[in-house]
Amino acid sequence: MSKANILEAGKSYTFRSYFEMTHEPDEILSEFGYELARSRLSLPQTNAKLERLPDLRQRIEEILPFISLSSEAARRETLVSPILLEVVRYCQCQLRIEYALNVDEWLKGTLDYLLRSRQALLVIEAKNDDLTRGFTQLAVELIALARSEEKEVLYGAVTIGDIWQFGQIDRRTNCIVRDIDFFRVPTDLELLVRSLVGILQAEH
Repeated sequence: MSKANILEAGKSYTFRSYFEMTHEPDEILSEFGYELARSRLSLPQTNAKLERLPDLRQRIEEILPFISLSSEAARRETLVSPILLEVVRYCQCQLRIEYALNVDEWLKGTLDYLLRSRQALLVIEAKNDDLTRGFTQLAVELIALARSEEKEVLYGAVTIGDIWQFGQIDRRTNCIVRDIDFFRVPTDLELLVRSLVGILQAEH
């Protein structure tokens, strides 16, 4: 007996819809013809001197004891946005916040953050909790970007502010890789920023 489709023809879905689904991530992504794999990603890393990073780390460490991270807005404003603004300073790249993307009825909605450099794109999905379902939403956003851009390889990350996880989509193999490693803020802040900058400066 053939498996029933998750997505219904003629029905509209936003990126948020995939976060709310209870199906397994690989089952959802297979609806778009993509395979989901889990492995350690070898992320590009910049070797540039990040002079302002110690100041950013100090600011984060100083405010964390006094901030309640009980909402997505709090995590975005206190942890995610400051890190991405620092990346913009280093890369001189464009940052789009709540970026609207409409590919078709199954692939549409807003991306929390989209960074665009001359060489690369990077999408960031911020959540209050549940990295697994957040990654499913990120993966669908990557599929939408892969259909609207000419890049063969695209990167994204899902974050709850103090924890980040990366993903990669490869149009040539129809595969999305979910990194098995996590970056923790502020502990792994330098490695995280070096990866974000490295992705945006690398040729994909």
